[in-house]
Amino acid sequence: MDLMQMLAKEFEMAPTLVEKTVALLDEGNTIPFIARYRKEVTGGIDDQVLRRLSDRLDFLRSMEERRADILRLIGEQNAMTPELEKEIAAAQTLTALEDLYRPFRPKRRTRASMAREKGLEKLADAILNRGMSQAALLKIAESSIDPEKGVNNLEEAFAGAMDINAEKVSDDAHLRDKLRRILQNTGRIVSKQKKKEDSVYAPYYDHNELISRAAGHRILAMNRGEKEEFLSVSLEMDDSLALVHILQTMPAGNEMAAEYIRQTAEDAWKRLLMPSLSTEVRTALTERAQEEAMDVFSQNLRSLLMTPPTRRHVVLALDPAFRTGCKLAVIDATGKPLYTDVIYPTPPQSRIEESARTVVNLYQKFCVTMIAIGNGTASRETEQFVAQTIREKNLSLKYYMVNEAGASVYSASELAAAEFPDLDLTKRSAISIGRRLQDPLAELVKIDPQAIGVGQYQHDMNPKKLAHTLGGVVEDCVNEVGVNLNTASVSLLSYVAGITKPIAQNIINFRESHGVFTSRSQLSEVARLGPKAFEQCAGFLRVPDGAEPLDNTRVHPESYKIARALRKKQKPYDLPTLAAELSVGIPTLQDIVAALETPGFDPRAELAQPEMRADVLELSDLKEGMTLTGVVRNVSAFGAFVDIGVHQDGLVHISEMADRFISKPMELVHVGQTVRVRVLSVDPKKNRISLSMKGLNTGL
Repeated sequence: MDLMQMLAKEFEMAPTLVEKTVALLDEGNTIPFIARYRKEVTGGIDDQVLRRLSDRLDFLRSMEERRADILRLIGEQNAMTPELEKEIAAAQTLTALEDLYRPFRPKRRTRASMAREKGLEKLADAILNRGMSQAALLKIAESSIDPEKGVNNLEEAFAGAMDINAEKVSDDAHLRDKLRRILQNTGRIVSKQKKKEDSVYAPYYDHNELISRAAGHRILAMNRGEKEEFLSVSLEMDDSLALVHILQTMPAGNEMAAEYIRQTAEDAWKRLLMPSLSTEVRTALTERAQEEAMDVFSQNLRSLLMTPPTRRHVVLALDPAFRTGCKLAVIDATGKPLYTDVIYPTPPQSRIEESARTVVNLYQKFCVTMIAIGNGTASRETEQFVAQTIREKNLSLKYYMVNEAGASVYSASELAAAEFPDLDLTKRSAISIGRRLQDPLAELVKIDPQAIGVGQYQHDMNPKKLAHTLGGVVEDCVNEVGVNLNTASVSLLSYVAGITKPIAQNIINFRESHGVFTSRSQLSEVARLGPKAFEQCAGFLRVPDGAEPLDNTRVHPESYKIARALRKKQKPYDLPTLAAELSVGIPTLQDIVAALETPGFDPRAELAQPEMRADVLELSDLKEGMTLTGVVRNVSAFGAFVDIGVHQDGLVHISEMADRFISKPMELVHVGQTVRVRVLSVDPKKNRISLSMKGLNTGL
């Protein structure tokens, strides 16, 4: 089966569509561009599916390169046979390929290689020769004794021969595959306590479960516990079952050979096969767990990035702290900082009245309409101060707790220094918190996606793969929303399809030297932004109030002629007839119709607005059975963490999310979603809150 057929089968697409889609990718087209503007070619698959197809294509191509390498390397050893070549050609996985190559792979010095150097290969073959009599076997063994080569007696001769056969058994591709499957299906993963102290890994101090049922988040937890030396982790399976399958490949011809074969089988399993297969299976488990975790991380990140903006608000942003005080910034409706300062409403200074006067003065002077509070250190105390001030001073305000993960990373970056050269790090952080409330996407693109704090175990994952995956999520979100060409930052522009960071900076430079863009066509004047880059990016860039109204829509410049012709037609449109008349595909025509009806459309506007708060609770206020409204802050494979206004997020375990069975929390909730929850239990000592959503959220 060739690559196109494999992809067609895996993605349930027609082979011709796969071939055309791959051709678009090979021509250098970006995924957002293909997904939006080449729907007739791809059959309308979305950017997320297209990204998975692209990644799978890259993997399959790399596997084909490895297949060619293996064929070459075995050929150079003059060891290729027609049967082996056929098996290599038919191998469907990288593991299968490596199993077939294993006997020919250069090895470090092993017990088997040393035995071969001693001339014991003939004896090893004789043991496995079913037609060999016991007398003949003994004669070959006696002739193998050679003190000069280090073989002093029959015991040493047979020991070396068994080492050779044990390695042969370990290198048998078909046997490895069979035993690997048995280990995966019947084996167990076992973790034991290693350090005599309490830790977050306590649930795994005496843990034992089937490998086939081990959830990804438990695999990652055990891996981390092992790395931090709180746990010892191993795989176990029935040795006798493995030996049965090994011995089936080693038929004995006489009683003496049978005993040596039995010893060889045990040695091959315990010394070579089980350790090797355990490593392979644990690696596969970890890779699967990482894939699942990255999928959850990606969906959380997408939900966060697509949080609706709170436009037309003047925001007072607070970055809480204790000793150094709360840094504040007033930001106008466009995100421009108007004022920065520091107040001290929290211990040890607790200058509450003075801080309240400052808040009231800023509220009146700048017509503040919303307060954003970072959710880090001292946020609990700062939230209490804000709620009290709003209530006592009768301010027409609500506040919002903003996830400040990564704000400190941004404030210390070169980008922040260039943006606010006259402000210290903490005040830059306050500005970032306020802007996150106004337009989460525009602000969060300035931060490494891994630092945004909506995933689990991200530090245990392959950094390159994680960066690639999360970068794709950001790219998809930015291009789905679209970017204002005249206000976008370098960070935002660099995620637009076809625009690199140098080109993004050139766009900013052009804007600063020539003034605002009045049309998309001016992009052709930007340095290094050639025809291909223009084709990829133009449809995702908006020019509000420009000379060409279509420049503020999702219509690509290549379709302007069609859009203008469409405007002259009467509604309701007969799309099939119009598509034939205008020589355009129906999917593209549908998109043009939608774009003309909603110029400047922002898909985030269709989502629920962030939950605002006007009061605050203490952890001690929580009682079992109490029903509250909260905001989902993070989603994992085992549940959702919900902010209910007491600084400590509560956990809704997957078993408490609905009255019906759900396979994963993402089926019901996403980051930023407002949900109703019931308090199940509160543990003040461990700061743990257990919540339930059962029967409280109709429609979920």
